[in-house]
Amino acid sequence: MMLSASAARMGCVRTTLRHIGKRKFRSVAQGRSDIVKARTKLSQDFRVPLNSRVRRWKSTMAPYSDSEDEDESIRSLGHAKAAAARSVFSHEEAWMINLGRDGNDEWLRKQRDPDEWFTGLKPEICPGTDTKGIVRSLPLPKLDAVTRQSAKDYFDNSWTLYETLFAGLKGEEGFYRPPPHGLRHPQIFYYGHTACLYINKLRVSGVLPKPTNAYFESIFEVGVDEMLWDDMHKNDMLWPTVKEVHEYRKQVYNVVVDAILNHPSLDDSNGPVKVDQSHPMWALFMGYEHERIHLETSSVLFRETPYHLVQAPESWPPVHPSASGNRPSSNPIEGVHYPKNRMIPVSKGTVDLGKPSSFPSFGWDNEYGERNLDVPDFLASEFMVTNGEFYEFVKSGGYRNKENWCDDGWAWRTHRNMKWPFFWEPDGPAGAHEYKLRTIFKIVDMPWDWPVDVNYYEAKAFCRWKTRNEGSPASQPYRLLTEAEHHLIRDEESNLAAARADVSADKVIVTSGEDFPIGSKGANLNLAFSSQNPVTQFAPSHTGHRDTTGNAWEWTEDHFNPLKGFEVHHVYDDFSTPCFDGKHSMIVGGSFMSTGDEASVFARFHFRPHFLQHSGFRLVSSDEDAPATHLFAGNFEGQAAARDSMEGPGEATGSSENANVYETDDSLNMYLGLHFPSSGTTEGIAPILPHANAPVHGTGFPQRVANLLSSLEPELTNNHALDMGCAVGGASFELAKKFEHVDAFDFSESFVNTAKMMQTGESISFRVPVEAELFEEVKATHESGMTPEILNRVNFFTGDACRIKDMASDGILRTYDGVIMSNLLCRLPDPIACLKGLGSIVNKGGVVVMATPFSWLTEFTPRGKWLGGFYDPVSKEPIASKDVLKEIMEDCGFEKIHEEEMPLVIREHQRKYQYIVSEATGWRKNE
Repeated sequence: MMLSASAARMGCVRTTLRHIGKRKFRSVAQGRSDIVKARTKLSQDFRVPLNSRVRRWKSTMAPYSDSEDEDESIRSLGHAKAAAARSVFSHEEAWMINLGRDGNDEWLRKQRDPDEWFTGLKPEICPGTDTKGIVRSLPLPKLDAVTRQSAKDYFDNSWTLYETLFAGLKGEEGFYRPPPHGLRHPQIFYYGHTACLYINKLRVSGVLPKPTNAYFESIFEVGVDEMLWDDMHKNDMLWPTVKEVHEYRKQVYNVVVDAILNHPSLDDSNGPVKVDQSHPMWALFMGYEHERIHLETSSVLFRETPYHLVQAPESWPPVHPSASGNRPSSNPIEGVHYPKNRMIPVSKGTVDLGKPSSFPSFGWDNEYGERNLDVPDFLASEFMVTNGEFYEFVKSGGYRNKENWCDDGWAWRTHRNMKWPFFWEPDGPAGAHEYKLRTIFKIVDMPWDWPVDVNYYEAKAFCRWKTRNEGSPASQPYRLLTEAEHHLIRDEESNLAAARADVSADKVIVTSGEDFPIGSKGANLNLAFSSQNPVTQFAPSHTGHRDTTGNAWEWTEDHFNPLKGFEVHHVYDDFSTPCFDGKHSMIVGGSFMSTGDEASVFARFHFRPHFLQHSGFRLVSSDEDAPATHLFAGNFEGQAAARDSMEGPGEATGSSENANVYETDDSLNMYLGLHFPSSGTTEGIAPILPHANAPVHGTGFPQRVANLLSSLEPELTNNHALDMGCAVGGASFELAKKFEHVDAFDFSESFVNTAKMMQTGESISFRVPVEAELFEEVKATHESGMTPEILNRVNFFTGDACRIKDMASDGILRTYDGVIMSNLLCRLPDPIACLKGLGSIVNKGGVVVMATPFSWLTEFTPRGKWLGGFYDPVSKEPIASKDVLKEIMEDCGFEKIHEEEMPLVIREHQRKYQYIVSEATGWRKNE
């Protein structure tokens, strides 16, 4: 489901090259084609006429050797052949090269013949099938008592559910047509992807010795977590035919069943087996839950597929009975067609997040660990926002009013030209606001009392609109729920505390999809139905809130984040970490399509804010700030867990998850020494131990960066400058010697507070390391020429360098004649976002000075966000950060006017120093 490290790099390269321009993108494609020509000698006679059979290589279904070099070359085969066909079709039609190769797709155009379609068990004999032949999810397995038969039953249930869903594509076109937004692979990829993962992960865990089909296990390995809402380059690929993937699935099914029935690690002859995270068959259960994730995400893609290309499979769960009946297509009435949504007060409380490592069910890495959160009083709406409530937002022009949207949300809305939720089907003339609703396989009269399906941007826009139009019942505006608040309103009989005390309180462990809606604590979960239901259908939780589990996911204010003690699992080491980037919003509660671990009380899932995922939202208002976890600059991948792991016993983290790993005494001491090199003169402590050829030229780095900006003579429009990532302020004060006003921000509140103390003349002492635990204490001292007037020209505040546009739109940042970034770029979680924000704050003729050593590290910047510093995985050409930086800056309207090597020295102790050579560049804005 998530990007691997190598895939993240590939995504970065493709995205970057696209921003740079078509010329370089084509050169990489040409490189791929050259590789294939050299190895296969087939491209010379490759022709792809539309609606005719495509010549294919004979070894498509044959196993390849398992060398890394071989994998690299075979991965590029499909891409190269697609590239060769681009001369025949436009980009929009490129996917059509995949059609017409099997001759007759009649077997796909009708209800599937179970004997022909299902590669495992047919629904009629599959575990989880009811007396009417409808297959639903089994309960989540308990892993403290696994038998071969129980493992096979859950595998068959997962496998057959997945193939039942894919029986809903009518004809081969649905397998290859990209989704309307272009942000995911076509369905043929997902048809093969889950099978591929079983093989690859069982190989990693040592259960399987070899691939089943190395080519397929290369091209179907990596899914897509797109970087942007306009990242649409996923589908330039000649994919295998449906029959070939169908045959591959048969092979994989047999391999996995053989492993279940015969691998010694599941030997239950002496009783059930305990499968924990160290057990090799943890990878098997990982495969189950991965398949169930894609069961849900693929169902969203089905819901987005043109209606004429889908059909309701015979064994698929029905939509909720409320979908039938006649309802108005417009102007629903509150209290008649949908309920009034009252705000219910919730008393403050404490929430302990995290799944115990001993809990006897499968969990993804991000579920484990702990975090204790104090949640202030808040109000939350009884129901998720319904289609009826959201209709008022649509009808009043909420989509057209920019004031309702954040910058990214507005950019997404205008890019997609959205005027109403995607799954609303217009049912009248333009402007009449008459709608029906698209479910996965049906179009039904609009159920105004179902939760609305929207993405994060739409949910937040509604909150802004409602606050502007009606006001908020608390001092803060309407917002979304947080993860911690969700667990406070979740029913006390099945919440986190209850599940820790009694495993069966995690209801999905003991309840099948068929039984989930039954009883006083019923819910639409585990595929009880294949659609949402009225928000009044099920009983409220102990706090009075409905649908706290099931029906639809709820968007939250939290970024996806690690808990204290987070550790990756070696079998899937990049499941979560690429998404600890401040760009993924958490979703909670599960939907009607959520099965297995997704339906667990411990589940922690996420999506990018422009994505749909059978997801809605609940209104929240409070007097206190939202107790949400945010990952911003300085709060990089895994940082929250890294910081928490350093805390001593009993040190509660509370809710301040935006703390920064730089905010330690050692870091503060180091930065004070770096920014104020004259410190220690009175005490007789030199920044560098005096010796012959001492690199004293490396001291005063912040001041040299500031002076470089002045020397490049930016045009003065307002004589204002900005220091991004100002740390403790040394460069900021130096800028104030030349500019009338300097804004300076850093993510670290500790750094900013220290800078303010230096500004007001407060006495600050810090430690200079000497040897091991020995140190000298010196007073922080300004450089020469500083006066109170100069010092007072600087305005220090906390900020986020990856959110420049948001800070500017919020009035926090203004425009500037000069900007400096001192060794900041390669310590940001999203450097491209930072760079692309510069154009909005730099005046024409203004200059940006960047100093950076391009020291990319995954602990600061996810690999998918590196500008360069790696080889293109296909062409093997080196990607240099400085080249990509130049292209991005030029795209943003800047011209490179200066480059030099700028050294700096950082003291570790009196006989050991870091010597770093940063590339210092100047960029003048011409547009």
